[in-house]
Amino acid sequence: MTATTPTPTPGRASASAARGGSRWTSRGAVYTVLVLATLYSVLPLVWLLTSATKSVGDFSTTSAFEFADWNLAANIDDLLAEEDGVFLSWVRNSLLYAGLGALIGALVCAACGYAIAKLDFPGRRLLFAVTLTGVLVPTTALALPLYLLASELRMVDTFWAVFLPLLTNPFGVYLARAYAEAAVPDEVLEAARVDGSGELRTFLTIALPMMRPGVVTILLFQFVAIWNNFFLPLVMLTDPDLFPVTLGLYQWSTRVTQFPQYNPLVITGSLLAVVPLVAAFVVLRRQWRSGLATGSLR
Repeated sequence: MTATTPTPTPGRASASAARGGSRWTSRGAVYTVLVLATLYSVLPLVWLLTSATKSVGDFSTTSAFEFADWNLAANIDDLLAEEDGVFLSWVRNSLLYAGLGALIGALVCAACGYAIAKLDFPGRRLLFAVTLTGVLVPTTALALPLYLLASELRMVDTFWAVFLPLLTNPFGVYLARAYAEAAVPDEVLEAARVDGSGELRTFLTIALPMMRPGVVTILLFQFVAIWNNFFLPLVMLTDPDLFPVTLGLYQWSTRVTQFPQYNPLVITGSLLAVVPLVAAFVVLRRQWRSGLATGSLR
């Protein structure tokens, strides 16, 4: 006499699978994941804010997320006075690199993406394939070739050695091409050409306003990437007057073990360095929403 094991019916198996799947996709599980992701993103900023209020001695007498006697104003004064106010020079350099580089870079990416999407010329597909290949190449891998090229052109330790490579962004070109393909109708371009409009005028007066939300997105990505750029200035620059804020704070952080008084300066400087990024995101986000609303009314 042999024992037979019951075989699950298809309906019962699918029901148990549905119960198992709903366990992981329930509202409570999703909220838990979102809360953990939020804490992972916010806690470093909270630590930065609490640490910026501490003096040198408070780091050893207070916990990580505990406010001290609110020495933030004194720390800011010390930061701005250190080395004859070199921190303000670093901030100015970062604003110049990121602001001007993001603006010009976004326009270059928009023009390239529009050309690949809407203009018919030999080698267009090959050019787009090369652009996609550039997206896969990490920027750190290009630092040494860029340094050798800048050395040949005698541009090392100059503003242009850092600024010019930041104007190209393969991902921005890819994003602009995808947005131009969807947002700029071919009929509108053909009507403009029939009316005698040249390609440059057509792009500036017709295509670029239609691509505004995509261009603002590229501008935001460019600004954040350039502001946080560290490795390229580290390779190219030796003059502290040309340092961006990221490289300048790194130079100070290397002195913390020997000179603990630099610890509050580095942390306070890092906190202030976040402010332009938050401001840029808020401002560009508003423009992005207005651009989307304008595009929906056309």
